[in-house]
Amino acid sequence: MAVVVMKFGGTSVADVERIRNVARHVKREVDAGNKVAVVVSAMSGTTNQLVAWVRDANPLYDAREYDAVVASGEQITAGLLAIVLQKMGLKARSWQGWQIPIETSDAHGSARITKVDGEAIRRHLDAGEVAVITGFQGIEPKAQRLATLGRGGSDTSAVAVAVALRADVCDIYTDVDGVYTTDPRIVPKAQRLPKISYEEMLEMASLGSKVLQTRSVELAMLYRVRVRVLSSFVPPEKMSPVVVDRLENIGTIVTDEDEIVEQQVVSGIAYAKDEAKITILKVADKPGVAARIFGPLADANINVDMIVQNVAPDGKSTDMTFTVQATELPRALEVLKAAEKDIGLFDVQSSADVAKISVIGVGMRSHAGVAAQMFKALADKGINILAISTSEIKISVLIDAAYAELAVRTLHSIYGLDAA
Repeated sequence: MAVVVMKFGGTSVADVERIRNVARHVKREVDAGNKVAVVVSAMSGTTNQLVAWVRDANPLYDAREYDAVVASGEQITAGLLAIVLQKMGLKARSWQGWQIPIETSDAHGSARITKVDGEAIRRHLDAGEVAVITGFQGIEPKAQRLATLGRGGSDTSAVAVAVALRADVCDIYTDVDGVYTTDPRIVPKAQRLPKISYEEMLEMASLGSKVLQTRSVELAMLYRVRVRVLSSFVPPEKMSPVVVDRLENIGTIVTDEDEIVEQQVVSGIAYAKDEAKITILKVADKPGVAARIFGPLADANINVDMIVQNVAPDGKSTDMTFTVQATELPRALEVLKAAEKDIGLFDVQSSADVAKISVIGVGMRSHAGVAAQMFKALADKGINILAISTSEIKISVLIDAAYAELAVRTLHSIYGLDAA
């Protein structure tokens, strides 16, 4: 008998018929004797509609009331799934985040989970009941207000529940059957990875892969929760119930690096087209200038990624290039303009027509030449590199957006990731 947390995203519960399909997946696990908690997202498109209504009501909305509105989407799904499970003869009930409770910070709209008490849920699981839990939300304990976790927050909810329940596995059901070496829509020869390390998955999630939310991977890595990515659209009867020592038969397991026997140098190629580039020209080259540029951006909660600094030949001025999310570009430019007096005189250029391409792999720690191979391959295709950033297991480059797909296909091939 295993304790299994199953999470289903918006496309998996898009209508009542798909919710019935989800219920069959849940029944498979229950019939095998497993204890099951299910975390659900809102039905596909529901959250977008709720957000649109809020913005129509008042563009300068109260974030606490925003959360009260958008949290209703998951409540609908949880109730419907519990009803369908009951019709199938299973004991089931829906749980809202505040009932568990899942406690969060007070950053409404992008709250972080601070505590999950799994005791009540465990009692119900021990009694043979399926717990159907609303994802994406919890409660801010001081003010006793609903708080949502941001887009993709149901993944984080699922991992947090798995931690609280000491689950054997957290299965994330999506519309893909695992984590691939890159986007199969761009590279048809992309391969499904049987296993991927937490570190690699964290890099892929933060660099453009939409399979898992970054914070869910951080939480899984911190508490060593085994996460498996599966497709909800594989017929339930064609999938085996969870058996803890035989998890690798389907999907992709996100786990410790030590559990991966054959580790490739490069595991995947990620890309993001939602980047924007800002270049500040002719800033005085003196101590503290970087702090005066990036301090106001940090105060405005604008995340900066790649940073490149060039010193002018006269040694008196410098050019600074960095990237932000494309949606944050107008706000970032406003912040810089407001800080012009502190920064000093400067010119600014910006562009949202860029893409970030990243090569990821824990094998890069012990292999030289990965970066040189990347730069040469891009040069051979006539692709100019605008900026570079690196970590121990990742190399990212910024290029013109028009060359994004060519770059992904080229790198996927030269690192030997194409399927036979």
